[in-house]
Amino acid sequence: MTQAASPDIVMVELVDADGNTIGLAEKLAAHQPPGQLHRAFSVFLLGEDGGPDAGAVLMQRRALTKYHSPGRWSNTCCSHPFPGEAPADAVARRVGEELGVKPAVLIPAGLVTYDVTDEVSGLVEKEFNHLFVGRVGSALELNPEEVGEVAYVPLAELDVWLAEHDHTAWLDAVLGAARPALQDLADGR
Repeated sequence: MTQAASPDIVMVELVDADGNTIGLAEKLAAHQPPGQLHRAFSVFLLGEDGGPDAGAVLMQRRALTKYHSPGRWSNTCCSHPFPGEAPADAVARRVGEELGVKPAVLIPAGLVTYDVTDEVSGLVEKEFNHLFVGRVGSALELNPEEVGEVAYVPLAELDVWLAEHDHTAWLDAVLGAARPALQDLADGR
């Protein structure tokens, strides 16, 4: 996927309320107040099927060098497709880039639109977000430029865990929307 003339400039797709692409914006500009509605994705992976973490969600603590929400906990992976890139393809790409794995299972889990402002940075998350759930398919190989650490948190304990850990502003919105599909996957449905 061709991105831009400079690897330092990342473009995102601006969308209307129905998810139709209406233009492009530089990623950081799309997150400046008041924010521009743009396409994003969020994925929640459970541990390997049959493994000790099969019923646990892989959470990541963002690297301290990230410009947005450094050092805060978030879902397994979240980002933005390149313009014209299918969200499922973007998920597979970013999970590999950040965590060094390919999902063994990847299931679309709906859409959620939200508009939240990060109180620390002032950046705005105004996203039309494609949700996915799945399972880890291999050992992790963390990219230290992206991920500070990871934790497998049992799904039944996730709300209590999140109350005790500083997490990203968008996490509550994406988790709430993805939880039914995540629970179905954990229950083997």
